[in-house]
Amino acid sequence: MKTDIILCGVGGQGILSIATVIGEAATRAGLQLKQAEVHGMSQRGGDVQSNLRLSTEPIWSDLIAKGGADVIISMEPMEALRYLPYLSKDGVIITSSKPFVNIPNYPDETALQAELDSQPKVFKLDIDALALEAGNPKGANMVLLGAVAAHLGILDAAQLREAIKTIFAAKGEAVVEANLKCFDLGSK
Repeated sequence: MKTDIILCGVGGQGILSIATVIGEAATRAGLQLKQAEVHGMSQRGGDVQSNLRLSTEPIWSDLIAKGGADVIISMEPMEALRYLPYLSKDGVIITSSKPFVNIPNYPDETALQAELDSQPKVFKLDIDALALEAGNPKGANMVLLGAVAAHLGILDAAQLREAIKTIFAAKGEAVVEANLKCFDLGSK
């Protein structure tokens, strides 16, 4: 069994934290793991992308070929569309429904949403609103991870929750609980 994931968004949104949590869960589950990160302009505002490959069998490459991604996890809808060529025909997109407009020539939001809606398997949610509802405005990435949990196949929500506890433990129990609350809201 294998799952190839592309994570994407804008610098500062927490894409690499999502990758770290998934990686921790995969390692604990005894899975093979390869990751390639493209930080590029990852200082706040630039695009960030990561290839994350999980498998029960050996993995020979850390990059996902075009048409090979099982899941695109995107903190930003335009970034989800940027990586559409990498999505497999049966792949799923899980993305924020709200754009992060950080460039002057950002695409028309109506056209952007229409393009996303034209995809066969897309799940959009307002991760920022859910993070606010959870009382943790910085937890939008964990909301998105919660939404992804049902679509990974190779890992389940309980494994991801345990990984969140491990990754955020050094920041204290309040931070762990705030991130778990966001995760749980996303998984509903």
